[in-house]
Amino acid sequence: MKERIRAVRKALKLNQAEFAERLGMQGAALSMIEVGDNPLTEKNIKLICMTFNVSETWLRTGKGEMFASSPYEREFFEIYGNLLPETQKALLQLGKDLLATQKKWSKAK
Repeated sequence: MKERIRAVRKALKLNQAEFAERLGMQGAALSMIEVGDNPLTEKNIKLICMTFNVSETWLRTGKGEMFASSPYEREFFEIYGNLLPETQKALLQLGKDLLATQKKWSKAK
């Protein structure tokens, strides 16, 4: 799994410090995971998958696609992950508003 962690980080063009910061861990802790000195916890597996939209099956087994969705969704989640919590909340509300508008337009057609 350590190789796949490194592959995700490199695919996202993040260094260890940036990747670790987004996960709320120290860069040294991530480094130790990547070299195999520390095991990857269940919590960290879930966090990596949620934060970076990584397929849990791929992370655990190497089977399937690295990312759980399209490149657009991946980019969206990357941007979302960089927003402050209050900005994330505002974006979520905007998304709900857009979905409601889309549903109204669909019914009108």
